[in-house]
Amino acid sequence: MTATHRDAPTAAGSGANATDRFKSDKTTQGAGTPPERVNLLAREVLSAVHETIRRHKVTYEEYNALKAWLIDVGETGEWPLFLDVWVEHVVEDVATEHRQGSRGTIEGPYYVPGAPEQGARGSVPTRADEPGTPLVWTGQVTSTDGPALAGAKIELWHADADGLYSQFAPGIPEWNLRATFTTDAEGRFEIHTIRPAPYQIPTDGACGKLIAAAGWHPWRPAHLHVKVSAPGHELLTAQLYFPGDEHNDDDIASAVKPELILEPKPADDGETVSYGFALDPVRN
Repeated sequence: MTATHRDAPTAAGSGANATDRFKSDKTTQGAGTPPERVNLLAREVLSAVHETIRRHKVTYEEYNALKAWLIDVGETGEWPLFLDVWVEHVVEDVATEHRQGSRGTIEGPYYVPGAPEQGARGSVPTRADEPGTPLVWTGQVTSTDGPALAGAKIELWHADADGLYSQFAPGIPEWNLRATFTTDAEGRFEIHTIRPAPYQIPTDGACGKLIAAAGWHPWRPAHLHVKVSAPGHELLTAQLYFPGDEHNDDDIASAVKPELILEPKPADDGETVSYGFALDPVRN
């Protein structure tokens, strides 16, 4: 299983794109954090680092290797990749532990807002010769309070058959395999796309050095990304996975949950799958 491509993105290129996107969308979100909260979190993180050093008798050689690696992460712009792969899944668990509706998981570094609107039933933008197995996905968006949610938004994005994302890899049209759908009066939708491929996160930069040094693998299982939203309800961010993928059990990003694994069925031209969402109302 490979995800190679003659125009495969570099870690530095993907990192720069992800960093620019984060700066434009999210850098002000934590601006109101009070000093006492910053003090608490910073001290506990540093205390955990200090305890690791003491417990494992970290040497100066190891300390300097870490220092060099942290500098490398910054210079290659890979902080979004590092944090989204190894940290975000825990933040997501904590942030959504109160929810009664559908499970979510990490956003990852490749979301782009403003994808083209396709209505309640439509196809994601693709190239004329887009490779991959056709996939028709139907479902309904409801509230955990019961009613179907008309006009709910489903933002969908995913990798192509080479494991590459538009706007983060060269040579791919801007909105390829990215679209927004709006549910009908009964909260239903029908999406035509292709089944994505598993892929490796970029390994030619600092994150790849960590993976190699630790003896890990860089694979993510095939998945569809979604953001599902409706007025008066909490935003749901999720990834949907496919059964039988060898990396569902050891995803490098630790983002797979049993509730997020689809059950596709064969069709005359590809596959069909039914999967819906229940959104939690915003509670005051």
